[in-house]
Amino acid sequence: MSEVAVDNNEASKGNVKIVYILYMVGLVFGVTGIVGVIMAYINKSTAPEWLQSHYQYQIRTFWIGALFMFVGGLLSLVLIGWFILLFWVVWLIIRSIKGIQALDANEPINNPKSWLFK
Repeated sequence: MSEVAVDNNEASKGNVKIVYILYMVGLVFGVTGIVGVIMAYINKSTAPEWLQSHYQYQIRTFWIGALFMFVGGLLSLVLIGWFILLFWVVWLIIRSIKGIQALDANEPINNPKSWLFK
């Protein structure tokens, strides 16, 4: 592999990792999650195929998480909503960590359309 291809691959991996980190930071500063999903949409088409699975996983993580937040927010008037929001936080952290682990191992996400974890 040429030196330029290796540099592009490392830069692409760096972008993917930044999105995972932005999602986790988004638990404290909500706007970073939006920045992360925008980055995922922008970079998905130009990334190598194995990294495209990470971007697809990240995009789905954002939208499924938004659904959990919406339902949890609506139901927070009753106790169950708080449990849904707590589940969303744990779910997001686990998905992000599993994604970073796969990325560090240079592996694609096996099932990027999954609602659960990898």
